[in-house]
Amino acid sequence: MKTLDTKLTKIRTGKYKPTDFIIADAKDGDMGFGRTAPGPSRKEARLKNKAEYLASMAEMTKSGLVDIMLTSTSSAEALLAKKVFAKSKVTVAVRLNDTTDIWSQRGGTYKDTPSHPFRSARLSQAIKVADLGLYSITYSNNVNHDLRSLEAYKAFREETQAAKMRHFLEVFNPAMDIGLKGADLGSYINDCIVRTLAGVTSKEHPMFLKMQYNGAKAMEELASYDPTGLVVGILGGGRGTTRDTFELASQAERHGARVALFGRKINFAESPIKLVELMRATVEGHLTGSEAVKAYHDHLAKNRITSDRPLAEDIEITDPVLK
Repeated sequence: MKTLDTKLTKIRTGKYKPTDFIIADAKDGDMGFGRTAPGPSRKEARLKNKAEYLASMAEMTKSGLVDIMLTSTSSAEALLAKKVFAKSKVTVAVRLNDTTDIWSQRGGTYKDTPSHPFRSARLSQAIKVADLGLYSITYSNNVNHDLRSLEAYKAFREETQAAKMRHFLEVFNPAMDIGLKGADLGSYINDCIVRTLAGVTSKEHPMFLKMQYNGAKAMEELASYDPTGLVVGILGGGRGTTRDTFELASQAERHGARVALFGRKINFAESPIKLVELMRATVEGHLTGSEAVKAYHDHLAKNRITSDRPLAEDIEITDPVLK
């Protein structure tokens, strides 16, 4: 059995322990950022190519440190052809929609307008490479835009039943100003999630959530609503410092999150596998955030890997929501 299924069973039966915390490596960035998704090469002054992007997915999968490898459908197809998941306990998942608010092409201005629903992937084809997919929605506090997004999500759920596709739901904070900030925005997002899923039966219900961490109070409020039915997970957002990465995972877990799905925080790290290893150590309480950063820099030094920041900077918490 895949570790994801084992851990979700423990969460839903009230037997969760920090060792059951679920981590996903979100390498579906090509569906949002396009060519820049693989990130810069650390050996040459260029962007990594797709082969290198796929190699990093295969390497992380082989480590067994993550429970989910989230990719685009095309990447999952390529990895399956290489039998990357053949004997792995890691679950492959694919992004099943690419709403306009994740379109992050260089020079693009799509984030300046409310999210419009759109899907590149077709479930009839995606199910051939994965039986778990991500569906994202962004609420804009605009009745016309939100109605259109919710109608699209309803149609998607109908299709998942026919395709026998499981899904998890990603909820972004809106990139544009919707007249709500701080605690008010966190409360609004929480209410939107509960309201949206209240009319959804267990057969169509998302396996878990992926959402922005809007602070301890908002996380506790949502995570305590239905702890065994509505499993809450967090997304990573921008890279930040290494301390930000460890603090986000550990703080969110303490306040009720049971899943972390990190993209750029893992992909842009100097040593992604060591980073995830230490993420687990902080979530499980073996190390504090600052201790984990020091251990990370010790690892970089011993392996002659150049750090992007000096320890004095990398050990600082820079994300305001974590302070």
